[in-house]
Amino acid sequence: MTSEAGGEILFERRGPLGLVTLNRPKALNALSLPMIRAMHAQLRAWEEDDSISRVAVRGAGGRAFCAGGDIRRIYEVARAGNETELYEIWTGEYGLVAYVGRYPKPYVSLIDGIVMGGGVGISLHGEYRVAGANYSFAMPEVGIGLFPDVGMTHALPRLPGHTGFYLALTGARIGAGDALAVGLATHHVPGTDFDALLDRLAAGVAVTDAIAPHAVLPPPAGSLVSERALIEACFEAETVPEVLERLDARAAAGSTFAAETAALMRTRSPTSLCIAREQMRRGVNLSLAEAILAEYRLVTRLMEGADFFEGVRAVIVDKDGKPAWRPARLEEVDLDAVRAAFGPSGRPEPRFA
Repeated sequence: MTSEAGGEILFERRGPLGLVTLNRPKALNALSLPMIRAMHAQLRAWEEDDSISRVAVRGAGGRAFCAGGDIRRIYEVARAGNETELYEIWTGEYGLVAYVGRYPKPYVSLIDGIVMGGGVGISLHGEYRVAGANYSFAMPEVGIGLFPDVGMTHALPRLPGHTGFYLALTGARIGAGDALAVGLATHHVPGTDFDALLDRLAAGVAVTDAIAPHAVLPPPAGSLVSERALIEACFEAETVPEVLERLDARAAAGSTFAAETAALMRTRSPTSLCIAREQMRRGVNLSLAEAILAEYRLVTRLMEGADFFEGVRAVIVDKDGKPAWRPARLEEVDLDAVRAAFGPSGRPEPRFA
């Protein structure tokens, strides 16, 4: 076993298996820039190593697989005007996510506990996504003035029944049952079996055969499945105000789910909601690399705005839960500016293909 980034990420060779352990449990295994760089470099080394035939990724500590990128660090770097490090973080994270999406060897994510943001990025685009009993997925970026990134522009519009639109525009959490039902996870294995599964992978057993003895029936699905018809009917609307109008109508007819969903959306950044809806419209026609490039362009614009900093202040720094969004109303969002933000920013752009 080797340790990188001050012990925050561990790499281990077990026979034909290359094992990555995210080892920052007190921070819910959030990805720092050194972790991102170390993981990218190790995956490249294993790609070139013929003795490694598969890779697995897990999180330490039991509470989280990975809660995302280090948002507090991004906030601090941006506030300090350190553009060099700021864009190294975004380029590094997005580059790693794109690389995972095209990794040529079987890539197995063992996901138990919280998986959000960058944690979704380094797991969802791999071939095997094994959900433990405590799996808890969310892309809550619209609640901090950002948008669902790390390739979600590509992935979420492809989920059935506009469920991806719902996840993007609400940031709602779902469990393993819903994730398996819509394809965010591929298998369900109790977290207590992860070590035994790794032993089989390390013994050279084919990945699907290694998983099979440990896979169990999916847990019961939640509202993503039970409210599928309502989600489809409301989130197929062309604009965010129309989505809310449809939810309000269902709420008036007695739907508690619709009322709660509309209330949740109204706490989110209006600008972020409009960006997320435009992502869902465009993303179905974009490759993963094209989607990540669009996200990089978007984030360069948002780093120059106000809502990301206000959202992080309200949720992570001061924790008062009272962001003052600018603009505060959906009707005041400049939709032309939102559409333009998907185009080239004028900054040098990295390649994600």
